Amino acid sequence: MPAIVRPLIGCAGWSIPSRYADLFGPGDSMLARYATRFPVVEINSSFYRPHKPATYERWAATVPPAFRFSVKLPRTISHDSGLVGVGSLLDRFLDESLGLGAKLGGLLLQLPPSLALDPRRAASFFRALRRRTAVPLVCEPRHASWFTAPADALLLRHDVARAGVDPARVPSAAHPGGASCWRYWRWHGSPRMYYSDYGETALVGLADQMGAVAASPPWVIFDNTAHGFAVANAARLQELTADA
Repeated sequence: MPAIVRPLIGCAGWSIPSRYADLFGPGDSMLARYATRFPVVEINSSFYRPHKPATYERWAATVPPAFRFSVKLPRTISHDSGLVGVGSLLDRFLDESLGLGAKLGGLLLQLPPSLALDPRRAASFFRALRRRTAVPLVCEPRHASWFTAPADALLLRHDVARAGVDPARVPSAAHPGGASCWRYWRWHGSPRMYYSDYGETALVGLADQMGAVAASPPWVIFDNTAHGFAVANAARLQELTADA
């Protein structure tokens, strides 16, 4: 039987609410302290604005060797351009984010709810990305047309994973799909996105899903950061999966 691997659990961003400060060790910065507890983090600020390569390099130098970042593609690519004609935007983003070096764990592409699956458009974009980098890519589509067998086949063909999300817009969105090279969960908070805390029952259920994953370590990112619950939920899921 293949060995079950322990998930890599973290948050969207590395903010540490004061009430959870005792979960972390000492460090010279918030990121350094965050990295004493969690092995991964998702950079969402890249969605809204570019960061200089030197900024990514500084972040990479702040964390331990095994720590990994996922970086969200800019909204100029996913939302404003709808994945079309984005070669120069991709070049800039990759030139910047590759400053993370070996600590770049992968890229996150979140699509707007209005963007239906256009197989030619999607395939053209994924080919353009793959010509530039082999870094793992996970996609979070939010239109129902992406949650079909043909859509999964397209993602698989281009070696693109699909995130499992909560709350899920359609039932199948709760479970990762596409390429199996990277299993990635994004939990945004439910019932109120970004704000709600997850209870024990939900976290135990997620831990059970993790237990079925073999091969490369799955990622779980908590995005319910508005009231700081992401940190507590991530820490509790670590405890629940410690003996996996």
